[in-house]
Amino acid sequence: MRDIFYGENKILKTLPRMAATAQHTAVSEAFQRHSEETRIHVERLYKVFEMMRRAPRGKICPAIDGIIEENAEIIMEDYEGTPAIDAGLIACAQAMEHYEIARYRTLLGWAMELGMPEASKLLKATLTEEREIDAVLARLAQNEVNWRALR
Repeated sequence: MRDIFYGENKILKTLPRMAATAQHTAVSEAFQRHSEETRIHVERLYKVFEMMRRAPRGKICPAIDGIIEENAEIIMEDYEGTPAIDAGLIACAQAMEHYEIARYRTLLGWAMELGMPEASKLLKATLTEEREIDAVLARLAQNEVNWRALR
């Protein structure tokens, strides 16, 4: 819980910069939408911490930090000002999503095993949304962004 709480809060700080950097309007809008959803994810985590009678605190997550660092390199060094930036941003965003999906899948399983139906419901809702944004990003990459980056 502390790991994903840290990760969600870091991602929440990163998504607006990704949205501002994206060149393709649909990519920027996807990041803006995910930023709004991430705020809800953090609120849900607060509720789960409350159900567990634990203080909502994050624990440094080197995996998320590494993905965000990679994202910064793409923005600042590799593809800034080129159409390929959107493909790079989507790749990093999907890496974040896949990490979150793995964490939420695990937490959901644990909540179910511990007999925490309300926590399970909240975690399942977030897992579903994480999978949905991953699918949106994959469609954007395949249908619109990757071919522009190849040029």
